[in-house]
Amino acid sequence: MTESLKAFATAETKQLKVTQIRSGIGGTENQRKTLHTLGLRKIRQHVVRENRPEVLGMIATVAHLVTVEEVDR
Repeated sequence: MTESLKAFATAETKQLKVTQIRSGIGGTENQRKTLHTLGLRKIRQHVVRENRPEVLGMIATVAHLVTVEEVDR
């Protein structure tokens, strides 16, 4: 897990805002399916997800295609 994802893993009450910044075209099938599972369909679309190990793993798979921010909810 990268250092930035480790920092997100320590926050307990935060949620993560995941924004797609690059296209999944040209990526592996697994990366495209991961974007779809996160709920990302279009560039600049964002979703808010719980800060959970499963979500952090999905973000790590497509880290080069998305940006991640912590948000309070």
